[in-house]
Amino acid sequence: MTEIVPHAQELLPPAEVPVTGGLKPEYDPRLANEDLAPLEKQTWGSYNIFAFWMSDVHSVGGYITAGSLFMLGLNSWQVLVSLLVGIGIVYFFCNLVAKPSQVTGVPYPVICRSVFGVRGANIPAIIRGLIAVAWYGIQTYLASAALEVALLKLFPGLMPYASVQEYGFLGLPLLGWACYTVLWILQAAVFWTGMESIRKFIDFCGPAVYVVMFLLTGYLLYRAGWGAIDLNLGDVKYTGTAAIPVMLGAIALVVSYFSGPMLNFGDFSRYGRSFAAVKRGNLLGLPVNFLVFSILVVVTASLTVPVFGELIIDPVQTVARIDSTLAIVLGALTFTIATIGINIVANFISPAFDFSNVSPQKISWRAGGMIAAVGSVLITPWNLYNSPDVIHYTLETLGAFIGPLFGVLIADYYLVRRQKVVVDDLFTMSTTGSYWYRKGFNPPAVIATVVGAAIAMVPVLWTTGPGMKGAAPYTWFIGMVLGFAVHAVLSRRR
Repeated sequence: MTEIVPHAQELLPPAEVPVTGGLKPEYDPRLANEDLAPLEKQTWGSYNIFAFWMSDVHSVGGYITAGSLFMLGLNSWQVLVSLLVGIGIVYFFCNLVAKPSQVTGVPYPVICRSVFGVRGANIPAIIRGLIAVAWYGIQTYLASAALEVALLKLFPGLMPYASVQEYGFLGLPLLGWACYTVLWILQAAVFWTGMESIRKFIDFCGPAVYVVMFLLTGYLLYRAGWGAIDLNLGDVKYTGTAAIPVMLGAIALVVSYFSGPMLNFGDFSRYGRSFAAVKRGNLLGLPVNFLVFSILVVVTASLTVPVFGELIIDPVQTVARIDSTLAIVLGALTFTIATIGINIVANFISPAFDFSNVSPQKISWRAGGMIAAVGSVLITPWNLYNSPDVIHYTLETLGAFIGPLFGVLIADYYLVRRQKVVVDDLFTMSTTGSYWYRKGFNPPAVIATVVGAAIAMVPVLWTTGPGMKGAAPYTWFIGMVLGFAVHAVLSRRR
C-alpha cells in the first residue's frame, strides 16, 4: 500500500490521507508552479486512459510497427505470442510507473525528485524532454505527409511543389513545408487550450481511427474476398528453436516502441480518479486494444496484395490507392488527426512538464511545450526520418537512456522507499527536506543512471564487437535492469 505523506511527521495509512492538491504558499517557487503542484481534483476515468493508449497506438507509426512484426519471417501464431508477451510487459510496467504519480497527483519530473533529489530530477527531465522533442518533430512530419497526400489528390496542380528538387529547402519541398507548418500550428493550438481540451481530443482520436480502419478493411474485403486474408505478410523463415531469437527481438521491439510514453506515463496517470481506474484503462488500452489493432493492421495489409498487386504497410499509401477522392481525403485526414493525437500525448506534454520542471518560475507548462515545438523544427526531423541508420541508432539510444531512468524510479519507489512519499518535501529546497540528499542530488540514482546508460550504449557504439549486433535491440532491458540493480544496491548500502 502507498503512503502519501503531506508532512514528514504524518505517517498515516493511505485511506486516511487524500491528495492535498494545489499550490501552497510554503512551496519553494524554484520548484513549484500551478502546473507542477499536486492536483486538487483527479477526474480521468478508465475510458480516458483507454483513449490515451488508443491515441498512442492508432497512428501511422503504430500501424507500420504492428505490420512489421508480421514480416519478421515468423508464422502468425509466433508473432501473436510475441506481441502478447511484449504488450504484457508494457502493461505490467505501466501499472508500476503509474502508481507514484496517481497517488500523489504530481507529474513525472516531480515524482523523480523523490528519487534523484529536488535538483537532480532535472537529469531525467531533460533526457526525456530532448528525446520527446526529436520524436515530436518526426511525428509532425508523418502527419504532414498524410495531409500532403490529401492535398495532392484534391489539387493535382500542386505536384511540382511536392518536389524537393524543384522547390526544396533544407530537404523538404515547399508543399511539405506548408503542410508541416499547418500541423505545427494546429498541434500547438490544441496543446495551448490545456489538459481538459487535450483529454477531449484524444477521446475522439483513437475511436476515429478504428472507424476508418474498419471501413478500409471492409472495402478491401469487398474487393478481394475473405479467402485473400493471410496473417503471414512475409515468407516463414524461422521454425522451432530458430524462431526464439526472432520472437525475443519482436518482444523487444514492442517494448521499445512504448518505452517513451511508458516512462512518463505518470504525466497522465496523475489525472486518474483512482489507481484501479488507471489499471482498467491500461488493460483495455494495451493488451486488448493493441492485439485487436494489430490483427486489423495485418488483415488490411494482406488484402493490399490481391487488390493493388503489392504489399503496402503504410496506411496513408493504402488509402491513396483507392479510386475515390472522398475516401482518400477522409482517410488521410483521419490518420493526420490520429498522428496529432499521439504526438500531443507522447511527445508534447512530456517535454512541457520536463522543461517547466527545470525553472518553474520562468517556464510554465505551456512555455515548456512551445520550447519543444520550436526545437522540433530546428532538428529538421524529415532528414532524421529519411535515414534508416539514424532511426536505427535513435531507437537503440533512446532505449539505452530511458531504460535506466525507468529502472531507478521503480527500484526507489517500491524497494527503497516502500511506496512512501513526503509530498510537501517534493517542493522544498530546505536542507532538512527528505529529498535534499547531497546538495539536492541523490548520488545512488545518478550513478545508477550513468552506469546503466553507459553499458547499454556499448552495443550501439561497438557494432563490430562479439555479440554486440544481437544485443543492440535490447538496450532498454539492459539499461533498465542495471539501473534497477545498481540503485537498489547503492541505496541499501547507504
